[in-house]
Amino acid sequence: MTASRAKFGAAAQKEFKGKLPLPVPRRMGPNALKYVQEVVDSGLTSDMPDRFERWFAQRMGVKHCIGTPGCTAALSVLAAALRFAPGDEVVFSSITDYGTVLGFVRENLIPVFADTAPGSVNVDARTIEAALTDRTRAIVVVHKTGLMCDMDPIVALAKKRGITLIEDACQATFSKYKGRLAGSIGDAAAFSFDSEKTVGADMGGCIITNNDALAESARLMGHSRAGEMRANFGRIHVAPGYPYRMPMCTAAITLAQLEVADENVAKRDRMIRVLYKKFAEIPGITPLAIPSYQDVYSCWMAGFNIDPKQFKISVDDFAKQVEEAGIAGAGTGRYYLMPAALPFLTKAAREQTYPYSEPPASRRIDYTGDTCLNAQAFLETFIRFSTFNDQYTEDHCQIAADIVRSVADRNRK
Repeated sequence: MTASRAKFGAAAQKEFKGKLPLPVPRRMGPNALKYVQEVVDSGLTSDMPDRFERWFAQRMGVKHCIGTPGCTAALSVLAAALRFAPGDEVVFSSITDYGTVLGFVRENLIPVFADTAPGSVNVDARTIEAALTDRTRAIVVVHKTGLMCDMDPIVALAKKRGITLIEDACQATFSKYKGRLAGSIGDAAAFSFDSEKTVGADMGGCIITNNDALAESARLMGHSRAGEMRANFGRIHVAPGYPYRMPMCTAAITLAQLEVADENVAKRDRMIRVLYKKFAEIPGITPLAIPSYQDVYSCWMAGFNIDPKQFKISVDDFAKQVEEAGIAGAGTGRYYLMPAALPFLTKAAREQTYPYSEPPASRRIDYTGDTCLNAQAFLETFIRFSTFNDQYTEDHCQIAADIVRSVADRNRK
């Protein structure tokens, strides 16, 4: 039997219906057509990718921006640019997407998943520290749904241990932590501009950093396929690099979307706070907590936990009824639990195939949901919908709250 393949972006939302506005078709920046036309008129000699990189670096307040075709590509380039050794360990948030870890796995690095803080979708310094060993070379924190991790203690921990700190800000473009933009706090960061994300283009992603050497390594490994020119010979490839340059038309559309992003993000921040306040008034419903240190919540995905003891139906049935009642895309998110969602890693670790053989690994690694109990428990009662978007008004927030309340009320014990 042929397995059902996962769909992404607009294709994943093609059949969605409901009572609330959907994120696709996207509202496009007024200069989108102009910039694409410039690419066409230039006969493909446009400097649009450079223009995007300069604009985004300036907006983020960093020295370097390296454009890529997407967010998974950005993290893959970053993994390659770090030039760690096979068997080195990288600590990741346990609740994230496969795209966060893919590039690091391909570099023969060993993912170690830190548990989330109790009752939270994100890791914190304490859960990260518990996952560190003398083989840890980097920490990758994920600002899941656009909610930012508490970064000051994490930065202090990384500096104390001499470990590279990376922010996966793919769901948090222009979120703010104590006045600082997501992605500008660690040593490097990756962003997504895929069609369904907060600042959605056709695809697109990038890396930012203030580290000159890391930026040059990223361009070499990610844009030049690790190709260097040699006199009287030509191009040689000094490592297995990638051709992950941001296409001109992607850069054009992304730039146009970024120009109108501030209004988009401000609207998301206002409306998600309205929505979560309404959710919090429903007995048995706990919306994602917006921490006091978060000045701006560039929300990509809305979500709440239910108290199963208060309802006579399962979490899955609750989510199904919410979707049927009008919140398109509502569902559980157990697949975000990375230790349980990557069976190929579980198999490799148990069979101790390379790089889990010793050496290069220095210890046995185990991947199961039980290794991250907080994250596993959180996702067991979590219902999310990534259809939340900048077209929401207070009336839409009321409709969403009314739907959740009606499902809750008719299914109470």
